[in-house]
Amino acid sequence: MHVLLVKTSSLGDVVHNLPMVTDMAVMRPGIVIDWLVEPAFADIPAMHPAIRSVIPADIRRWLRAPWDRGTWRGVQALRARLTKTTYDLILDTQGLAKSALIARLARGPLYGPDRHSAREPPAAAFYTRGLPMSRDRHAVWRNRMLGAGALGYPLPETMPDYGLAVPPSGDTGGPFCIAFHATSRASKLWPPGHWGMLGQALRRQGFRILLPSGSAREQAAAAKITAAIGDGALALPRTGIRELAGVIAQARMAVGVDTGLLHLAAALGRPTVGIFRDSDPAQTGVLARDAVNLGGLRSCPTVDEVRAALARLGIGDAA
Repeated sequence: MHVLLVKTSSLGDVVHNLPMVTDMAVMRPGIVIDWLVEPAFADIPAMHPAIRSVIPADIRRWLRAPWDRGTWRGVQALRARLTKTTYDLILDTQGLAKSALIARLARGPLYGPDRHSAREPPAAAFYTRGLPMSRDRHAVWRNRMLGAGALGYPLPETMPDYGLAVPPSGDTGGPFCIAFHATSRASKLWPPGHWGMLGQALRRQGFRILLPSGSAREQAAAAKITAAIGDGALALPRTGIRELAGVIAQARMAVGVDTGLLHLAAALGRPTVGIFRDSDPAQTGVLARDAVNLGGLRSCPTVDEVRAALARLGIGDAA
């Protein structure tokens, strides 16, 4: 069976689709899966051994410049690539009009969330078959429901298996915590003073603190936090997702705000504490065996709460 999965963005949403891919590979041995995704996130599906081919689609750039000649060339090249294969099933888990339209470029029956489940209900009109998803469950479970419904196997009730295979990236110089301090919205950030106090407490327990960043603004924020923590804190240089994943895979723990890299850390099996200030962790929190979510809408978890959560995961103590 040859399946095309359409999940283009964002990083956390892409990570939330990985357990569905693992389910498909287990429940339908021999399945061949291609994944259509934004180039910025292509490294994520490429790290899953069940994915045969990653197909980049620069949809965000195309939408910013719809009349640009490069946009039309890009769409034509994508169409040419997609139509080389007749798929047994195309599954759009994005549930948006733009993802459904792009999925329509491929050959094969197109499945996706029904109009009661899709993020944009009109997208369901493009599907050969719409599938129900429970809005009350976590995004990982909603995606697993889609996969089970599309391929006709019972929904596994096991903990999600993200299935990533990531080699470590070099010597990190002893046990460390990777701290995801940056995110897409200011309302999701944790106060820099909180990061400073948490980092100092972890340093006293013998951990280094590594802070990744994805932009100049985030690097400047990381520099302020490392200065507040002092010796043993390091603002990492900007790097690609695959290389950063190799660093994350070696971390003793991960602590972070609501950002895709936090979900990647949990997917890589790192003990993870999520700090939520402006989103609902019941819907999109970290979902893994060794993970704790703190906070929620209009909240601000304290440093002591984060340290207590780490202690529950067997790391250090809350004192």
